[in-house]
Amino acid sequence: MLDRFTELGYIDDAAFARAWVTSRSAGRGLGRRALAEELRTRGVADEAVTAAFDELDPEAADDAVRRLVARKLAGTRGLDPDVRLRRVVGMLARKGHPPGLALRLAREGLAAEGADLVDGEGMRTDGPEAED
Repeated sequence: MLDRFTELGYIDDAAFARAWVTSRSAGRGLGRRALAEELRTRGVADEAVTAAFDELDPEAADDAVRRLVARKLAGTRGLDPDVRLRRVVGMLARKGHPPGLALRLAREGLAAEGADLVDGEGMRTDGPEAED
């Protein structure tokens, strides 16, 4: 019976994986790591997971992450910029985004607001005084 359903297209892991990745990436802003784990938990083969990621539009995924960053930053106004940075990066990490991307997009979001960040050596990294 399963073979017949597969033959008729009722069971199609590749189509399910594509739809899942597109939907969850755009709607919830999940990263590759989290999406792959969700699909593997649901029994989707690694080949189907990889193929689904190959069809994912990187620009659309980055836009979804930027919307998440903006939403998180709006909820943390009034806090120290470094605290806001940590909270945004932590949220993105929990959603399965790589640390470098999370940090870059969080800094971009803070810089767009004109926030002043200080790196580990006491040097300003963003904001209007960063160029001094």
